[in-house]
Amino acid sequence: MDGIILVNKEKGYTSRDVVNVISKVLNTKKVGHFGTLDPMAEGLLVIGVGSYTKLGKFFTDDTKEYIATVLIGTSTDTYDTDGNVLKKVSNFNIDKNTIEIVLNKFKKTYFQEVPIYSATKVNGKRLYEYARNDLKVELPKKEVTIYDISLIDFKDNHFTFKCKVSKGTYVRSLINDISNELNIPLCMSALVRTKQDKFSLKNASVLEDIKNGSYELLNIRDILDIDVIEIPLELEKRVLNGSKIDRISSKMVLFTKDGKDIVLYAPYKDEMKPVLTFKK
Repeated sequence: MDGIILVNKEKGYTSRDVVNVISKVLNTKKVGHFGTLDPMAEGLLVIGVGSYTKLGKFFTDDTKEYIATVLIGTSTDTYDTDGNVLKKVSNFNIDKNTIEIVLNKFKKTYFQEVPIYSATKVNGKRLYEYARNDLKVELPKKEVTIYDISLIDFKDNHFTFKCKVSKGTYVRSLINDISNELNIPLCMSALVRTKQDKFSLKNASVLEDIKNGSYELLNIRDILDIDVIEIPLELEKRVLNGSKIDRISSKMVLFTKDGKDIVLYAPYKDEMKPVLTFKK
């Protein structure tokens, strides 16, 4: 089986948990996810099955959309409510207008510090290992872009915002940066990923439905802008052997034979080269 499954991940599951469930349901080890979600996060998780596990490299510049809920007055070591409380105040003074002004300041590209409780590696060790062992480490910074951010709701000691961000953005870190700008302790209390690249949460299936066989398996035509061509006789030998060919399109080309997907070619300089071979 080859394809993409869009999963609506429930809170409490790791991304790996979801992969393991789908692997068991479909009886295959060839399952992988494109873009991790923390256990406390919910929403869209893009899963590749079979040959499609290799498609992750084609989503290197994808944008993501989230809805985040923020607890006002509390900060933690993980930047979310699952962490240890570092500071807590109850006499904060904040209003809707102030929040909106500060959120607008973050519509920009900047270098965001990676949170200490993350899987990013420094000197071969994941950052959360440094944190758990109380070891000092210089946190790396990554260039991220906040394309859009807007306030959805503000009530009592919580506010909710929607944001569209570049790949690699930590919403937890964004909230911590907003906290520093407001000079009020904040931490994330909920997070839902609603979009990733062209994929949308509204088309995703929960794990229970997938277990019952109720889900859509997307194919390469649904997810990439490509040309689909039956292998021309004059190119058949070279294409089936995985050789480079002269450029025949500015897009990627999916070669088929007798109606079956055979190999995906991508532009490479003045030629095209195979990047993904499907089961014959």
